[in-house]
Amino acid sequence: MQSCDTPFGSLELDRYPPTRNPTLQPWDAADLYLLQSLADSGLPSGSRVLVINDNFGSLACALAQGGYQVSSWSDSLLAERALWGNAEHNGLAAEGIRFIDSQRLPEGPVDQVLLRIPKSLALLEDQLSRLRPLLSTQAVVTAGAMLKHLPPSAGDLLARYVGSYRASLAWKKARLLSARMDTTLAPGTPQLSSRYALGDTGCELLNLPGVFSRERLDPGSRVLLPCIPQATEALRVVDLGCGNGALGIQAALNNPLAELTFIDESHAAVASAAQNFAAACAGREARFVVADGLLDAEPGSADLVLCNPPFHQQQVIGDEIAMRLFQQSRRALAQGGELWVVGNRHLGYHVKLRRFFKEVEQLGGNSKFVVLRAR
Repeated sequence: MQSCDTPFGSLELDRYPPTRNPTLQPWDAADLYLLQSLADSGLPSGSRVLVINDNFGSLACALAQGGYQVSSWSDSLLAERALWGNAEHNGLAAEGIRFIDSQRLPEGPVDQVLLRIPKSLALLEDQLSRLRPLLSTQAVVTAGAMLKHLPPSAGDLLARYVGSYRASLAWKKARLLSARMDTTLAPGTPQLSSRYALGDTGCELLNLPGVFSRERLDPGSRVLLPCIPQATEALRVVDLGCGNGALGIQAALNNPLAELTFIDESHAAVASAAQNFAAACAGREARFVVADGLLDAEPGSADLVLCNPPFHQQQVIGDEIAMRLFQQSRRALAQGGELWVVGNRHLGYHVKLRRFFKEVEQLGGNSKFVVLRAR
């Protein structure tokens, strides 16, 4: 836990998943700038505030501590777990905070919005386009980001879907963009989902806004796909960190008797995978789970886990999430079960996997990526 001083009092906050790196905080200057802007606005305590893309619950917890009624709208289950963990640790009543996943809509009308600008402009546009019908005629949307992560076109999207915006001065390398609802705008409904082919399978993959590798199949998955085995028995296969479901769908096509489970912490990813599986494997059943990897899976519940692990959380690059997924997979696999992983060669997964598995061997790869089987 780390102490964070906000305009609404001090909080003890932690990241989720927990990190071994003591320099990583569960908030940044953009969070504090957003909170200060709301404090300066004079919005009365008890008012409703919508928070969007609150990575670790720092915004929602501070506002709840200030007496506001807070709704937090996010695509991330990890963000939700961070929110509830930090709220509990600070003694904040759960009834003062509501979490809404990305596949649902907040309740309107909305008067005040604090928005963390995401990395994906498609996700930002999707959120703003879905938010606009919920905004009251007096609504104010304040969006914030660290300068190095602020896309130049973020203000254009704010102006298109909310109203003309005002950019703040930079403060501790953070900036805010603030817009008031313009009822004369008629932006229309954007078509933000993307599609592309899954190799030579004849299947097409749908990608909702914000899903990893939404414009084209990522190079790691492209290397792993041809290696996915074919078996005559009814394997229990997990596509871990499934994204749009490419790996699991290929496994289903290769293994007609397989029982498939698709898992991701992104609500949009799991929704995309479900639609893609239904189109590619009509009539077959599968499980689609929004979860923190295999953390809550039953021991021995999988025979084969396929994984193209992420190497970043938000803008932080590292191997901690991959290591958690490897450890979770080891616990979830049955005796003799296998984890198949693809990763950049320089990440050294062949060494890291040996912390959890007795046998690790290379199955394929190219100059940049390597496919490993851990048993």
